[in-house]
Amino acid sequence: MPLTGRAALIAALGSVPVGVLEPSWTGLLAVNGSLALACACDFALAAPVRRLLLTRSGDTSVRLGDTADVTLTVTNPSRRLLRARLRDAWPPSSWQPGTELDSSRHHLTVPPGERRRATTRLRPTRRGDHQADRVTIRSYGPLGLFSRQGTHRIPWTLRVLPPFTSRKHLPSKLARLRELDGRTSVLTRGEGTEFDSLREYVPGDDTRSIDWRATARQSSVAVRTWRPERDRRILLVLDTGRTSAGRVGDAPRLDASLDAALLLGALASRAGDRVDLLAYDRRVRALVQATSAGDVLPSLVNALASLEPELVETDACGLAATVLRTASRRSLVVLFTTLDAAPVEEGLLPVLPQLTSRHTVLVASVADPHIAAMARARGDVDAVYEAAAAAQAQRERERTADQLRRHGVTVVDATPDELAPAVTDAYLALKAAGRL
Repeated sequence: MPLTGRAALIAALGSVPVGVLEPSWTGLLAVNGSLALACACDFALAAPVRRLLLTRSGDTSVRLGDTADVTLTVTNPSRRLLRARLRDAWPPSSWQPGTELDSSRHHLTVPPGERRRATTRLRPTRRGDHQADRVTIRSYGPLGLFSRQGTHRIPWTLRVLPPFTSRKHLPSKLARLRELDGRTSVLTRGEGTEFDSLREYVPGDDTRSIDWRATARQSSVAVRTWRPERDRRILLVLDTGRTSAGRVGDAPRLDASLDAALLLGALASRAGDRVDLLAYDRRVRALVQATSAGDVLPSLVNALASLEPELVETDACGLAATVLRTASRRSLVVLFTTLDAAPVEEGLLPVLPQLTSRHTVLVASVADPHIAAMARARGDVDAVYEAAAAAQAQRERERTADQLRRHGVTVVDATPDELAPAVTDAYLALKAAGRL
């Protein structure tokens, strides 16, 4: 006789005599019913996610390489206890590799009507503005069998500033500046410097600085002290075209130029000079003008934070025209660009006379230390060929630098670690000679 109803279903599932399976099936149904009831109760007792109130607070800026804390405050307005797992999502470059899971996930227990805080610690690996993404919350019931899940968007922007690693050189450069200002025992005199004051002669002073009229009016020998001219104008120009995207070590060339620009800007503002900044490739990428001495460094750092190389050929004619419009008075134009032969000969050299006729020009370029290491390499055939190629590349850079010098340009070509102090030394030398 064919089976019907529940007996047929049991037989089809297990192909075992109905009488044997029926007691187990009944127990399974009872267990499933209890489990379904428990899940339903667990779901009903889980705190709702959509009604949660979330706010942010914490850091809005951080230097590259440092850590920043951004805090989420979660308020539970419901009558149920919130047992939740929370994920605060940010772009991948907001963490060091491998630390995102530990930093972005939190466990929260929030009683009804109360609030709790979850702090996400970020350690960005790239400059620029980092925007917070979704906040995902999974709310569990008391048994942990069922959960509710939802997302919230709580906007927050963390600006990652340049690291300014060259600031360690600032004290020594300020000491040199004080020497130029005549505030130490080392005094300098250069063409175009300004008379500062008279003081008593001490052994070692330049006899050309003796003021004989003042000496005749007193019983001791008087000498003039000089200080470099102040209120000069410095225009920092960053070439953000494709050549600035070339990597030297672990970072693009532009990053080394940014660091050198920050050190020079900080030093020049302390020297009483006005500092402006222009970043350009085919259009203006950043412009800082008319800032007070105390605001120069913060303004530069903010402007350079989100600056990235553009994979386009720099428009040299547009760059020169923009520089001439930006610097209406005679200035020291510090151009951070490449010394590669093709961009200089085809782009910069034709427009250089327009700049040098009205301004003092200093060109700063980032050299690759790997090229110098290759030039010193010996030992096998491959190393010898690499050394020859490196020597040829160095000769081409030197030839390009000589072409610029023949136009009256001061050239600084240094590795990323040495570029910032080398540029500031060149600035101090020009200041001491009264060429600003």
